[in-house]
Order: sequence, then C-alpha cells, then structure tokens
Amino acid sequence: MTRLTFRTAGESHGPAGLALVEGVPAGLPLQVDHLDRDLARRQQGYGRGRRMQIEQDRGEFLSGVRAGETLGSPIAILIRNKDWANWSAIMDPAPRPEDATERGRARQVTRVRPGHADLTGLLKYDRTDARDILERASARETVARVAAGAVARRLLDACEITIGSHLVHLGGVDAASPMAWPADLNAAADASPVRCLDRDAEARMLAAIDEAKAAGDTLGGICEVVVTGLPIGLGSHVAWDRKLDGRLAQALCSIPAVKGVEMGLGFDAARRRGSAVHDAIVPDAGVTRRGHVRRETNHAGGLEGGMTTGEPLVLRVAMKPISTLMRPLATVDTATGAPAEASVERSDVTAVPAMGVIAEAMTALVLADALLEKFGGDSLGELQRNLAAYLARVDERRG
Repeated sequence: MTRLTFRTAGESHGPAGLALVEGVPAGLPLQVDHLDRDLARRQQGYGRGRRMQIEQDRGEFLSGVRAGETLGSPIAILIRNKDWANWSAIMDPAPRPEDATERGRARQVTRVRPGHADLTGLLKYDRTDARDILERASARETVARVAAGAVARRLLDACEITIGSHLVHLGGVDAASPMAWPADLNAAADASPVRCLDRDAEARMLAAIDEAKAAGDTLGGICEVVVTGLPIGLGSHVAWDRKLDGRLAQALCSIPAVKGVEMGLGFDAARRRGSAVHDAIVPDAGVTRRGHVRRETNHAGGLEGGMTTGEPLVLRVAMKPISTLMRPLATVDTATGAPAEASVERSDVTAVPAMGVIAEAMTALVLADALLEKFGGDSLGELQRNLAAYLARVDERRG
C-alpha cells in the first residue's frame, strides 16, 4: 500500500529545521517557490513577535528533486534559522565546559511555564534545564511541517484538489460566516492582517490583540479549513485507523496549542435533533466526484463513515492562547523547589492566523496520504490515471 509519510527535526534556536517526506510519486512538478509561498504565509499575522522580523524562511531541497520534478525518492528539505547566529553558543551541540556561565547554560530555564511542555518534559526526560524541552516543543517546529505540507499540496493540486483557510474567531470576537467562499479563499484571507473575511470583525480582532499586548497577555482563536475537489471515497469505514476523520483530528490536534477540532457542525450537532443534522441526498448528474448526487446541506462537513462524500471538507481548529505571558503566572523553580514567576521567552500575542496555514499543511499531508492509499502510483501520471479510471467507473454506475 503506497503511503505518504513525513518527519521533522530541529530545535527552535538550532541551525535549521528539517523535513523528510517519503512516498511522493515521481514526476510531480516541484520548485522551492512552492515551499516559500507557504513559508511566507506562515510568518504573517497581526500580533506576531520579533522572531518573525528576524527570520525570512526559505526552503532548500537536499534530495528527492531534480530539474523541477520529484524523483520518487525521499524529499529532504532544509529551512535555515537566521536566529541561530544569536544562539550558537547556547545551543552548541559540543560538550559544555566546566564553567558554563558564558556558554551552554547561560539561558537555562528552571522557572517552568504553566501551559507549556516545560515541567512535564523536564521530568519525563530527566533533564535539569527546561530549555532541553522547550526548544523542540516550540511552535518553530511547524516551519518544517509547512514545508512538508507544501509538497503534499502540490500533489493535491495535480489532482484538482484545493485547500484554503480563514479565521472565524479570535480573542472573543466571532466573524460572520460568508454567504459563499471566495473563489480563491487563501488570496482573500491573506489580504487581511488576521486572515479574516469579515472586515468588521477584523477591526475588533485587531483592537483585542492590542489590548492583550498592553496587558502582557495572549489570545487564542479558531480557524476554518476548507477543501474542495475531493473525490467521494477517500478513507475507509472498515478499521479505526483508516477512518479519515480520525486521521485528520489526530494530525490537527498535534499542532502546538491546538485543543480541539470540529468537522462540519461539530459539537453543535450534539445539540440538535437528527432531522436537523443529517444531510438529505438528492440526484445531481453534473459532478462525478460527488457520485452524481449532492447533499442539500453539508452539516457533516464532507465526511460520512470515515470517508469523503465529495462535498467540501470543512474543519474548524481551536487554538488556546500562547503559554508565554509577558506578565507571567506563578510557578515553581525546579532548581530550588521554591515559588517563582514563570520564565519569559520571546513570543507572540497570538499566532492563530499562522495556525490556519499550519492546519492547511497538516490537512494536505493527511489527504495526500489518503489519495495515495486509494489510488497508488509510482509516478504522478500513474496516480492520475488511476484516479481517472475510478471516476470513470463512478460514471458507469450512474448509467
């Protein structure tokens, strides 16, 4: 069974982030610009911190791509950290000298932050410096995910599947739902400093960010990911680990600070009667990818029984406020056991707009994997032919 997998490596203030993507068919057109476009989108958003002013993320292919096309072999991607120049002594992998006042432990963290991985990771891995934990737990790791997701997005593009996102809630402000999604959802969302389609709500969100910054506080929010062009039948009902809704939920909940995922109506479906939840099915001879039917509503969000229905896939992803506060909460100093104020690391007021871009990447990786699971193919042409044959069979069944 052909599958797409990926791994990331790197610390927040290390030399670079790394992504390794395996299972991509040969012959997929792929250039660095495809990575850099999404890497730049990940850096945007009102309320970001100084780190985004330092970095200018760019991808470099180390393997798997030649002359603008994938080779079918593992794709290795490097994203250098410019901030490494300011942290090279602190993050040096070489053994530390006995006197660590000038290097190595100069930025050690023992006043662990509530809400972060600091304390639990420090105890789990038996470390004395929480920097050994927070450098990998940092959301900076997602730069490699976005690079990997850009590769998956290219595969979906080649099969006429499109992914976009926009922000629907930030810091207590709800955005009005559009009557219809823009033809280019990302272009419309990216034009907003908070990636919101509702301009009235946008102004209130910007004010909320300014207020939180002045208070030394942080804000969370919710983004909505929308996928169109999916063929009916990706995923499976036959085993728990093949159900696409479960795979998407796991991937999206793995994003740092994400605490919830909804599909379609999500939790609101639990508050309604079945007649107000389930989507009536009517004939529609015009769209093969939906099986020549359509749902009169899309409360299921494009998923039934762990499989795509051909309707737009609609996911909402909830991110809690960032853990690092400029006015820190109470904690303990793990070096002494005494009460203390939590450490302060350079951070954002909010990263919800960027989280939408990361959620797109994770969604793309899961869907590209599901596409290859269903249709296989060592080359892009073979994958496309297999998809076309499946859709042709769907057409035959209508007859």
